[in-house]
Amino acid sequence: MTRTLVVVGHGMVGHRLVQALREKDVTDQWRIVVFAEEGRPAYDRVALSSYVDTWDADTLSLAPHEDPLVELNLNDLVVHIDRDDKVVRSMSGRAQPYDALVLATGSVPFVPPVPGRDLPGCHVYRTIEDLDAIRATVEGAHSSGRHAGMVLGGGLLGLEAANALRGMGISPHVVELGPRLMPLQVDEGGAGLLRRLVEKLDLTVHTGTSASSIERDGDRLIAKLSNGTELDLDVVVFSAGIRPRDQLAREFDLAVGERGGIVVDSACRTSDENIYAIGECANIGGVVYGLVAPGYSMAEVVADRLLGGTAEFPGADTSTKLKLLGVDVASFGDAHAQTEGALEVVVNDAVAGTYAKVVVSDDAKTLLGGILVGDASKYPVLRPLVGRPVPGDPVSLIGPAGGVELSLPNDAQVCSCHAVTKQHIVDVIGSGEAVDVPGIKACTKAGTGCGSCVPMLKKLLSECGVEQSKALCEHFEQSRAELFEIVRVTGITTFTELISRYGRGRGCDLCKPAVASILASLDNGHVLEGEQAVLQDTNDRFLANLQRNGTYSVVPRIPGGEITPEKLIVIGEVARDFGLYTKITGGQRIDLFGATVDQLPQIWKRLVDAGFESGHAYGKALRTVKSCVGTTWCRYGVQDSVGLAIELELRYRGLRSPHKLKSAVSGCARECAEARGKDFGVIATEKGWNLYVGGNGGFTPRHADLLASDVDTETLIKLIDRFLMFYIRTADRLQRTSTWIEGLEGGLDHLRAVIVDDSLGICADLEAAMAKHVDNYADEWRGVLEDPEKLARFTSFVNAPGTPDPTISFREERGQKVPVLLGIPEVVR
Repeated sequence: MTRTLVVVGHGMVGHRLVQALREKDVTDQWRIVVFAEEGRPAYDRVALSSYVDTWDADTLSLAPHEDPLVELNLNDLVVHIDRDDKVVRSMSGRAQPYDALVLATGSVPFVPPVPGRDLPGCHVYRTIEDLDAIRATVEGAHSSGRHAGMVLGGGLLGLEAANALRGMGISPHVVELGPRLMPLQVDEGGAGLLRRLVEKLDLTVHTGTSASSIERDGDRLIAKLSNGTELDLDVVVFSAGIRPRDQLAREFDLAVGERGGIVVDSACRTSDENIYAIGECANIGGVVYGLVAPGYSMAEVVADRLLGGTAEFPGADTSTKLKLLGVDVASFGDAHAQTEGALEVVVNDAVAGTYAKVVVSDDAKTLLGGILVGDASKYPVLRPLVGRPVPGDPVSLIGPAGGVELSLPNDAQVCSCHAVTKQHIVDVIGSGEAVDVPGIKACTKAGTGCGSCVPMLKKLLSECGVEQSKALCEHFEQSRAELFEIVRVTGITTFTELISRYGRGRGCDLCKPAVASILASLDNGHVLEGEQAVLQDTNDRFLANLQRNGTYSVVPRIPGGEITPEKLIVIGEVARDFGLYTKITGGQRIDLFGATVDQLPQIWKRLVDAGFESGHAYGKALRTVKSCVGTTWCRYGVQDSVGLAIELELRYRGLRSPHKLKSAVSGCARECAEARGKDFGVIATEKGWNLYVGGNGGFTPRHADLLASDVDTETLIKLIDRFLMFYIRTADRLQRTSTWIEGLEGGLDHLRAVIVDDSLGICADLEAAMAKHVDNYADEWRGVLEDPEKLARFTSFVNAPGTPDPTISFREERGQKVPVLLGIPEVVR
């Protein structure tokens, strides 16, 4: 018989409970009814600050419950619990019986009783709607030319809120009552370095003080601090902690802790044996946990108990690792040395901007905890060793020379979010179920929470002897990056010479186009010159995109999406005269479909004569640089996005790369050009430009990561030059920038070190390579038109030039011709 579980709340922990129960309930014992107060399904609150980068709520969404045994009711708050009859009633009036009830109501922000806290412009920082409200206030501030804000609270969420304001163009003041930033996570030494680092990023930090009042002064807010400081502000954000949301428990006589939270036992059961509480609303062992990992553990316990198990809450791992304002911060175990007799070992490198501390037992044999600021790369190994013997001298664990090679015991927990041990991961690797990081994630869920354990997953793959072949194909043992360096250094200009000296056989459909791309990237002449012509993919062979009926599409370049009426007329006339189907693309240009091979040069001639050139829609090269109208027309624009987009597109046109490249420039934080979904995207700020890299749409969309902030145009172009050339030199065949960055050892941090800080000393060389490309650029369409030998390639039948292909025919649809596919029945509309 199927029983009914009612879950009150659909945050991350409530979502995890539903997911865990459905995974374990193989006999469908439970039907689940969820009541959610919010109007949207569960989303990743841990990543809430990233919402500011895209303003796209869908990027935070958790996997939906697509299950007939799960019913999700949004915008329907539970307001009554009848414990005797085991029925809940919701705000909509629905009465829902239950066999078991789980309260996952979460928490609410704590707002200190500061006079003026309810004034317009004062906000909390907890939900997507909160950020939308902050954004509306900030946009009003921008329209008046002012940009200052205050975040009340210097803890984890406070610094995230400050970073969000900074991303909106606001200069934030962070006010913390305690003596230092992040007092719960870091000690005085770590906080001192953290403060120095964040103050370099246009943050003003006020510690040991609080807000005594907030007053309205015209359209401004004046905050008076207890130390006498007055701040002239546009926006105030309260991020001073949370309080468990336990109203239902109080109203319906469930036990509540002295300082709040629904009291539960080790099985997460409340004072009513039919009611459980999990997450931030639960008080377990006298503690209310404000982290997602303990909430996930509670969800797993309840799922097990509902199916007759005996699981108990294992205790909470309160370790945290995050990047705040670009600064790595990690805290684990007994970070503040509260254990009796605990010893602290500290390495504080002010020059390098790093702080590391480990806490060990009084005999220096057991690792108890630690703090890392500035460089948290050792966190994935150190955190699982808490409570275990120290492998050698404690200083060697955090020393700058790299220290001892640490190895985790098999029962060490690698992923604290999902309680995944090293043994579990090693087992799925050994069985062949997982051969890479995505495989480990799918099999074990490790790395799918906060993501801090991903470097350890890579290390475990290596320890298990899993090696990915770097060979380009059976004909070349080298990777694409190695072949690129061989060609660059030796000056080889043909595929024949390359394979004879460094490969074997005659080549294949994998290596030939890859080598052709390398040769083109190094400016070895026209792509249809000599031997290169036969190496190209189908599209490159005819400098146009092959369509499903054997015809081709023609896409002229329209830099930045800007076009004159005269050029629009030319495109229209060409389409009319050649009977082409026209479609405006997502890249802000016009695609002309239905051209036969012999028509291509004729079409190009008309377009080139009118000032157009190839848009390289056919090649693994730069496609487009989209733009909004920026300051030219938009009242919200803060920079000339159109001008920059045109400059970038003309600079990088024709640049051959391992995969296609797309870009965009947005003139303000509203992000109308969708720059965060591009391989390199630029978003204007009041101080300059933010550069994002590694985004893409397609089958597996990915939002780009912030590489540099508030840079001027000259610096921006240098950084893009370096980024593109480094990518072209080191990426694998057909590897997008997104997966290339994810595959770099050290990821985005390593890329930033190479591109921004010139850690490898190669930036001047990368810039010179890009300058060579710019100087040598030539339009590929014009190159064909000016060369009779190349022109001769463009015919449907070599033995009968000018003869139309009889297999190609068209029909009319919506006033334009579309292909008729022989042998495929047409859809009747």
